[in-house]
Amino acid sequence: MAVTEPAPAVPPAARTCEEPRTAVEGSAHEGILRRQAQRESAARTYARSLPIVPVRARGLTIEGADGRRYLDCLSGAGTLALGHNHPVVLEAIRKVLDSGAPLHVLDLATPVKDAFVTELFATLPAGLAADARVQFCGPAGTDAVEAALKLVRTATGRRGILAFSGAYHGMTAGALDASGGATDVRVARLPYPRTYRCPFGVGGDRGAEIAARWTESVLDDPKSGVPTPAGMILEPVQGEGGVIPAPDNWMRRMREITAARSIPLIADEIQTGVGRTGAFWAVEHSGVVPDVMVLSKAIGGSLPLAVIVYRSELDTWEPGAHAGTFRGNQLAMAAGAATLAYVRENKLAERAATLGARMLGQLQGLAAAHPSIGDVRGRGLMIGVELVDPRATGPDGLTPPADPELALAVQRHCLDRGLIVELGGRLGAVVRLLPPLTLTDEQAAAVLDRFADALAAAERAHRPRPSGSTR
Repeated sequence: MAVTEPAPAVPPAARTCEEPRTAVEGSAHEGILRRQAQRESAARTYARSLPIVPVRARGLTIEGADGRRYLDCLSGAGTLALGHNHPVVLEAIRKVLDSGAPLHVLDLATPVKDAFVTELFATLPAGLAADARVQFCGPAGTDAVEAALKLVRTATGRRGILAFSGAYHGMTAGALDASGGATDVRVARLPYPRTYRCPFGVGGDRGAEIAARWTESVLDDPKSGVPTPAGMILEPVQGEGGVIPAPDNWMRRMREITAARSIPLIADEIQTGVGRTGAFWAVEHSGVVPDVMVLSKAIGGSLPLAVIVYRSELDTWEPGAHAGTFRGNQLAMAAGAATLAYVRENKLAERAATLGARMLGQLQGLAAAHPSIGDVRGRGLMIGVELVDPRATGPDGLTPPADPELALAVQRHCLDRGLIVELGGRLGAVVRLLPPLTLTDEQAAAVLDRFADALAAAERAHRPRPSGSTR
């Protein structure tokens, strides 16, 4: 079986918004969208910026109810490591369905679960897999974060948590407390190193060193107001925060700082895991072995699944200390085991590293011709393009201010051209690319071509040239 999907880079039946639809297509598409707007809550998100009605999908491609086709660089917010409906995932699901196995089993042992855990442990950093325990959580990543915070609090007898500016860990109460947008703060917030818009105005290795020193100072200063915490939680690459990779040296410093003070280190690999960043787990770039790993999204092979994996010495819970009715998702475990094995056996993490580096280089070349691109960054196939207003000076006096309106315009123009992208970052000014790891070279070229065309069109509409300008 081919490592990357053989689908063409540009879907043959792709149509732009300007092309006509049949009356049946238009009626079905518009009616479904209208009913969604009438009946779903005001909290809906993706449906607002992506007014499409998916009816079929394969690999990188989604087909809508209106007959249009799209290249999907959202991938279920990073969930679809193998893209939509990959054959190995469908085969694994069908095998369970055809076997007559129970689909709901709470946390009972099953052959499907045993196979998933075995495959998962085969991929973990060796220093963790050799002496680890796994806890199945509710099927969303945010519940796994809750479980991780509860675990370290139980094991240490302490309450506080260290987290980082720009973080995103989920939408339940404890996960929100540890996220960058928290307003009722019960978690100590530390600076996350950034080269672009460095909070210390220096960036690079020096900025990361200052951030690490700040962390040490907070922990060692008896007057810092931060008692020794139950744990530290961090993302090896901040996704919602704007696709910001943590420097490897800084990651190692966080491991040293926490280990020296007996503070469990929690790595949130919900979005970065399963090859996304060019290593199977993003902590492997730095060689760091955390005490707890929080996993979801891609580990379920497109179906809901979430777990935490942690050192056995932390396993001080009483039975039922963290429970949930839907911890035994057999279809997700089967799909997840198939996905983990496929990524591992076909070296898709290495493929993501190579192709991602090439795409970053091409986007950096595009930035040279477009001053509205302030920064291009990422790791593997987790890529961010920060859009700015080059005519203005930002509050730090060093970089132009973010331009979320331009980013939103770029997203809309991408959709017009059959390309689905997500926005993120502090002000929603970062265009995020999260294509499946099965992306072909041809498809990558089509994605970048459509993005470049959308950027140029958005710039023309967003910042019209002065009257009489020849440039």
